[in-house]
Amino acid sequence: MKAIILAAGMGTRLKKYTQEVPKGMLSFIGKTIIERQIEVFRRNGITDITVVTGFAREKIDYKGVNYYHNEYYDTTNMVESLYCAEEKLKDEVIISYADIIFEDTVLQKMLASKSTVAVAVDRDWKPYWEQRYDRFDFDLESLGLNDRGEITCLGDENVDINDIDGRYVGLIKLSGEGLDRFNEIYKRDKKLFSGKVWKNTGRLFEKIYMTDMLQALIDDGYPVNACLIERGWLEFDTNEDYERMLALHEENKLADYIKL
Repeated sequence: MKAIILAAGMGTRLKKYTQEVPKGMLSFIGKTIIERQIEVFRRNGITDITVVTGFAREKIDYKGVNYYHNEYYDTTNMVESLYCAEEKLKDEVIISYADIIFEDTVLQKMLASKSTVAVAVDRDWKPYWEQRYDRFDFDLESLGLNDRGEITCLGDENVDINDIDGRYVGLIKLSGEGLDRFNEIYKRDKKLFSGKVWKNTGRLFEKIYMTDMLQALIDDGYPVNACLIERGWLEFDTNEDYERMLALHEENKLADYIKL
């Protein structure tokens, strides 16, 4: 098993703290986000770890880690960053966004999944959302599940909260046929849509999201399975995210959401 941490983005909504460093290098309770991820991976037997850099690449420097660079980080998005490390997309791989931290138990559930495409989905996300935003009907995106635990749709921002069955975390496992299909879709559509709007996303192919690729798998009839968790993770997307979680730590309430 390999791990790829996507850390190329500029983190514009965290600029109060990340004007000169990637947001994955934001320090949270004594360790950076990326450092925390590397430690979780290594504790659980994953030693082949790759970081895809972009903005302020020189700020990320951990021993025993592979590095690939997305030189077009300011004009592309997650999927293009992932394929900067294309040679690592073989056999089995865990893909992680660089702005999240997660418990060992979350990763262990992902590793235990027998699905060839497994996506971490928090089914108890509303209390965390209310803590982040003082409401849970904000910054929403679709995520539907069928009775087999397969994701039927995800990533649509125009969604009713009552139709959301869980929250996409930003942690994905691909292996075997699932990884092959993922690669096939990317290579096929890169030839067809490079420099063009991709299907019905409204985004140029170079700017598509990871959820777009997962939805493409679903649309092609390939099962994308939810690995259900209940809390155990944090996302640092805005200045307020960071400040509120630090405040919870000071109040000894952070363990309600994640145990570090």
